[in-house]
Amino acid sequence: NIVAEYDRLVDLASKGKIKFEDRHIGPIELLFLYTESFSVLHPTLQPKVPRRKEIMNYYQRQAARYWQSLGLYERGLAALTLHRIGRHDVPETIVRSLRELSHASEEMGTHWKSSNFGYHFYDAPIETQALLVEAFNEITEDNSFVDELRLWLLKNKQTNHWRTTKQTTEAIYALLVGGTNWLESTDLVTVSVGKNLMPVAGAEPGTGYVTHRYPAPEVTKEMATIAVSNPNRAVAWGAAYWQYLESLDKIKSFEETPLQIKKELKRVLVTEAGEVLKPLGDDKPLRIGDKVRVRIEIRVDRPMDFVHLKDMRASGLEPVNVLSSYKWQDGLGFYEVTKDLATHFFFDHLPEGTFVLEYSLVASQVGSFSNGITTMQCIDRKS
Repeated sequence: NIVAEYDRLVDLASKGKIKFEDRHIGPIELLFLYTESFSVLHPTLQPKVPRRKEIMNYYQRQAARYWQSLGLYERGLAALTLHRIGRHDVPETIVRSLRELSHASEEMGTHWKSSNFGYHFYDAPIETQALLVEAFNEITEDNSFVDELRLWLLKNKQTNHWRTTKQTTEAIYALLVGGTNWLESTDLVTVSVGKNLMPVAGAEPGTGYVTHRYPAPEVTKEMATIAVSNPNRAVAWGAAYWQYLESLDKIKSFEETPLQIKKELKRVLVTEAGEVLKPLGDDKPLRIGDKVRVRIEIRVDRPMDFVHLKDMRASGLEPVNVLSSYKWQDGLGFYEVTKDLATHFFFDHLPEGTFVLEYSLVASQVGSFSNGITTMQCIDRKS
């Protein structure tokens, strides 16, 4: 426990084996300080820890002196603790530093990018974001910045699965602890489709969820312009879908999405130096038995859980791999399934970045075929 650890440090320092003022503070000691700081907010909560004041003063000095060597979560603990005991200069410096390290996006809100997120409790991104929401709300009282931090939590939930009850409860606490009250306004969002307002009768109580379908005869060119007016201070989400029939070879890719896909087919030539990839062309049609390499480049601007990639193929091509199995390629783990019309890839987790997937086909028929389309979807967020 914390008392035994403190006594161990005192004993080692008395024997000259360590320097008592060197850094001897970590996440456990900071959690102790954070827990004890609630007794400042609520004086009736006075835990019975032997030599409590002596131990707290030592670790408070440690936190104030060595906060720059701490991680994001630990800095949040240090800032909150020191602020509650009245050391306002250090917490203000910590939150100023954290603000400078943050990454802001109009769509995604504000968060911290770190390569140190791992399996320890102080390395968890959701818990870290939630704690920093609490820190900025309590220390700075900057509602606009706190709202940006809360927005990131909501956007993260759209495409990610929070795997533990601790993540969920911490995030809910952060969404309710401060910032603008997003629950006080219940006015419905106004949506203009072309020159007409979208009907909102029958909106779901509480969430304001509403949907409306326009039959094909009512659809006009003017309806391509959609305007949304949100009278509330809370963020709102929506989606518009235009469904119609089109030939596969006339479908065009749309790149203004979080997920972007670029697909290429290359002819595989075997030479003395090994395999050489050549682009396909009308001047050099495939012959039966020719090998084709499919190259799919994936670009994703945010982490996503449970992603499905469906890659259709021409009926004149047959897959080399017909067995379903889990694979690892270009830093991605996925489950590959080969079906009659397409090859499917299932990702438990797709991190932010650019990735390339490849698999092989063999020409089995002669003729002109449509290669189909490639679609990718986060199952957590079907919009």
